[in-house]
Amino acid sequence: MLKNTLLLICLTIVFSAQKPNEEGLKDLFTDSFYIGVAVNGQQVSGKVPEELALIERHFNSLSPENGLKWEKVHPEMDRYDFEFGDAYVALGEKLGAFTIGHCLVWHQQVPNWVFVDEAGRLLGKEALLSRMEDHIAQVAGRYKGKIDGWDVVNEAFNEDGSYRESNWYKVAGKDFIKAAFRKAHEVDPAAELYYNDYNVWKASKRAGILTLAKEMKAEGIQIDGIGMQGHYMLESPSLEQIEQGIIEIAEAGFQVMITELDVDVLPRPGNTQGADLNINFANSPKYNPFANGISPESAAKLSQRYTDLFQLFQKHKDKISRVTFWGLHDGRSWLNNFPVRSRTNYPLLIDRDLKVKEDVFAKLKAISKD
Repeated sequence: MLKNTLLLICLTIVFSAQKPNEEGLKDLFTDSFYIGVAVNGQQVSGKVPEELALIERHFNSLSPENGLKWEKVHPEMDRYDFEFGDAYVALGEKLGAFTIGHCLVWHQQVPNWVFVDEAGRLLGKEALLSRMEDHIAQVAGRYKGKIDGWDVVNEAFNEDGSYRESNWYKVAGKDFIKAAFRKAHEVDPAAELYYNDYNVWKASKRAGILTLAKEMKAEGIQIDGIGMQGHYMLESPSLEQIEQGIIEIAEAGFQVMITELDVDVLPRPGNTQGADLNINFANSPKYNPFANGISPESAAKLSQRYTDLFQLFQKHKDKISRVTFWGLHDGRSWLNNFPVRSRTNYPLLIDRDLKVKEDVFAKLKAISKD
């Protein structure tokens, strides 16, 4: 309780120092969609007030980067850790932000004990679903009325549209997804519920996701939207591929959210797309060409890529409810370690010195007037 009180005092001091007429990214798109950002433990705890000031200025939606994932919030069977979550929702309330819960069920960042009994044997379907539902009841229940929308299930499909062979699926089949959404709705009927995945721009993967989403909807299971993770590169996927995904999801009757947005400006080994954390390579100069600063050519390409993307998002503002960046600034981005470890990347709209990339901002401002 004391920690949250100190956080609120810190936030009040930081935010009261803001220039009253300083325009932020969220202000450009007030009439289009929420502009969100993923936040970490240091930010929600108030340890980096200069970063909190940027969050307040530019964003009106929050997502938790890692702090509400199973291994963080429920590390042991009989132990929950809500320190991050409590500070996170307090920050959301202070900002008046549209606050997202991410994520209740995923195949990664989940302790192995979740799937096995005392003897180390894989649980049966009923036991596993019961364990999952109890987790959802505890986490979503604690933040009922404080979190506006949940990524209920994350990344349950392969690129070809088949189901990922996770422990969840091996034991319970696709029923684990349906059970998760049912339980989330039961625990907090007012919260929006989403499915979230990367490479949803791929037609095959999207087809699998939409087949299940429509099946759930027909069965009366609440599912409000599909999160299209925006882990893009400078030249792929194409705008046409992204647009087709937006259109098909909306036509199927679901909200579209552009989640986890960033643009990787560095070369990647092989055909590594999306956000599969199992893909990881050692660092090498070949894949870390901008260790001492991004080249003017790549900076210009980044600016143009964001311009093109936001032109597309603005075109479909009637379908898109939120655009969320995956990290506040370049120094905080997970892309400094994916898919190649220990690189210097430049994928966001705020640089390592906490300065807005003014060329990009100016172009987005012009787009927002359309």
